[in-house]
Amino acid sequence: MKNLERLKGCCPRCGTGELYDGFLSVKPICPDCGLDLSFADAGDGPAFFVMWFSMLVTVLFAVWMEAGVGAPLWLTILLTTIVLAASTILPLRPLKTWLIKQQYKYEAREGKLVTDDME
Repeated sequence: MKNLERLKGCCPRCGTGELYDGFLSVKPICPDCGLDLSFADAGDGPAFFVMWFSMLVTVLFAVWMEAGVGAPLWLTILLTTIVLAASTILPLRPLKTWLIKQQYKYEAREGKLVTDDME
C-alpha cells in the first residue's frame, strides 16, 4: 500500500506538497517545501507507455467482444471506446508522477555535450 501512496501526485522530496497545478501541469515550486520542480520533465514517456498498454488492452478486449462473446458491432464499439478512455486517462497521472520521482531520486538532468574546452 505504501508504494501506491507514492503515486498520489505529491512532491518527491517532502511527500506532502501537491505536484500538479491541473491534471498534468507540474507546478513550478512545491508549496510545502519549496523544491524547484523545473527539473521535472517526464516528456512523452508517460504518454508512450500508456499508449502501448492501452493499445494492447483495447485490442484484446475488442477481439474478445467480437470473437468470444459475439456482441453486436454497436455494443463492441461502445464498450471498446469506454475501455480505451479508461486505459489511457487513468494510468497517465500516476505514471508521470512515478517518472518525476525517479528523476528526483537519481538526480536526472538534461544531457550536455562535453567539448574540448570543458576538459
